[in-house]
Amino acid sequence: MKMQKRILTLANMLLFTTMITSTTIMAEEGGSGHYMPGSMSSFIDGAPTEPTFIIRLNYLNYQASSDITLPKTGGGLLGRPDALINALGLTVLWAPDWDIGWGNNWQFSMSSTLSVLNFDLSGDLNFNGVSFGYQEGDRTALGDLVLMPLMVNYNVNKDLNINARLGFYVPTGSYEYGRFINTGKNFWTVEPTLGIVYFGQENGREASLFMGASFNQENDATNYKSGTQIHFDGTLAQHFPWLGGISGVGVSGYWYKQVSDDSGSGATLGTFRAEAAGLGPVVSWIDKSGKYVFEMKYIKDFKNENRLDGDTFWLKYVVKF
Repeated sequence: MKMQKRILTLANMLLFTTMITSTTIMAEEGGSGHYMPGSMSSFIDGAPTEPTFIIRLNYLNYQASSDITLPKTGGGLLGRPDALINALGLTVLWAPDWDIGWGNNWQFSMSSTLSVLNFDLSGDLNFNGVSFGYQEGDRTALGDLVLMPLMVNYNVNKDLNINARLGFYVPTGSYEYGRFINTGKNFWTVEPTLGIVYFGQENGREASLFMGASFNQENDATNYKSGTQIHFDGTLAQHFPWLGGISGVGVSGYWYKQVSDDSGSGATLGTFRAEAAGLGPVVSWIDKSGKYVFEMKYIKDFKNENRLDGDTFWLKYVVKF
């Protein structure tokens, strides 16, 4: 139990920044915002509890389609869209040894995430009122930068941590008005998030919940302003000794809802509010030193309105220095 306690304590120091991709078509403009289901939903996504430096590699596979017409990020509309995304993201996190004056239970940290996406897309394209019929293509390019300059964690006790963070999605990804596929979204998003992570040091039980809201700026190329979204991601899991470390098995899910209308002259489909939910299994493993952590999860959408309906697969690998 001493080894388990040491490993789980170190594991609570891990963090992921919310999301490694910004997609071209999925409401909101592009059928989705910067938020991606499952990007922040378990203990591996909790903010650090003590000074540390972390590097994290994130792989995402997303396959989805829809029978409806959706707005496309580069402008225009896409009917019967079919999308396949493979994305690789690198997150760098630093929790400095700074005294922020709030007591020993508080820890400040910051992070940034760079990503590269391979995007396959097809569908019936309509641009500026002209139908171009069925189109398909693929593009590999950078996604939008994710910055989290402000993250704080409060260590309630050995089993419970509460964290808050403020994220900024910076429109640095590849984008061109009128282009069929864009890996950047060409607008800023501000996203505050509150996370509550229970990880029993003795019983190995996990109950994590992350609650966030995405506030979007207007895409000045298309005059489209996506509405505000709220999202809840969570995980229930049991962790146990295995293969010289600590393994975990559980279930992860999300619920997403757009709470304000899309607007601007480019919002030709009207208010176009979206709602979605999904659920699936998650497994994890922590080595005995707590330096290396691995997580794999699959999320199947079971509810979708004005978004692509699909499957999301995540691999997350963390190294702590």
